[in-house]
Amino acid sequence: MILPVRAYGDPILRKICREVIPNFENLSQLINNMYETMYSSNGVGLAAPQIGYDIRIFIIDTNMFEDKGKKGVKRTFINPTIIEESGKEWEFEEGCLSIPKIRENIKRPAKVEIEYQNENFDWVCETFDNLEARVIQHEYDHIEGILFIDHLSPFKKQLLKGKLINISKGKIDVDYKMKFYNSK
Repeated sequence: MILPVRAYGDPILRKICREVIPNFENLSQLINNMYETMYSSNGVGLAAPQIGYDIRIFIIDTNMFEDKGKKGVKRTFINPTIIEESGKEWEFEEGCLSIPKIRENIKRPAKVEIEYQNENFDWVCETFDNLEARVIQHEYDHIEGILFIDHLSPFKKQLLKGKLINISKGKIDVDYKMKFYNSK
């Protein structure tokens, strides 16, 4: 089922999410809904708070960025913890399904080592680099109550203030399901 993406201004996007327990009700259905929602929105990542759940889950699928035979990564991250961010910081234009039509250059480290549970609740520790690392860091920020715009300078945030207010009030057209905090 395609779920509405929560828009900037919804308080759930600022919550530090809680751990997921193995017997979380309908977890596999929720994860399937997250993938369906992400794909229908043309996203490469989606975190649970973006669909209204304050739990530590996010998903990524970078296969749309396949390049020169390098296969993308599709993963579900449950209860993740970033162990280390390393490598040279690099700038890349990021966007967010919860903050539509705003894209800004954000600097992030090139590598991330992350420990997480998979869909079977087995613990996994992996290192990702480049685009996958960036998507993971972006989605991890979501479960920590951080948005990509929080990485911008105060001046840049001020320039975006009007657009952000419009998003929070639902004054924006998008081609996917969204839920605005002030709307019913």
